[in-house]
Amino acid sequence: MKTILKVIGIIVLLIVGYAIVAILAFGNNYHYEKSMVINAPKEKVWQQINSMKAFNQWNPWMKLDKNMKVTYTGNSGEVGDKYYWDSKNDDAGAGCQEIKELVLNKKQKSEMTFIKPFEGQATSEILLSSEGNSTKVTWTMDTEQETWMKIMRPMMDYQMGKSYEEGLQSLKQICEK
Repeated sequence: MKTILKVIGIIVLLIVGYAIVAILAFGNNYHYEKSMVINAPKEKVWQQINSMKAFNQWNPWMKLDKNMKVTYTGNSGEVGDKYYWDSKNDDAGAGCQEIKELVLNKKQKSEMTFIKPFEGQATSEILLSSEGNSTKVTWTMDTEQETWMKIMRPMMDYQMGKSYEEGLQSLKQICEK
């Protein structure tokens, strides 16, 4: 019995130690980015990122709930182009994303407001650069994290990596047709 209590005590101590180190080591600002080269010219890739409707054709989070309610507002392909999503599924949650900046064939910047399952805000950029006859796509996200969320950062990196990889692969398939 003493051995089991020692093992449990050590596990609890390790978890508490990790939490303290994570809170002290990780800053409040969270940045994630992933890049992929697509065998298509920037102009073709641009058509898939310059509006919220086009973005949602390859957005990996749209697949989380086939019954998700999506509403578009603003002018498609212009600053102010926006969509709202609402899902009963907590993995998808609810919120909105709005285009804040467009630089023809180079950059789309958007702002996301999350309502559920957690409230929060983030910005995202999709950057295009030529690589010969191909296009390098870099997709970023920046947000400020609450102190307790720093503990989850390794898991968040893992999940963001999976989602961004899935999204960029879908974008690649669409653009390389």
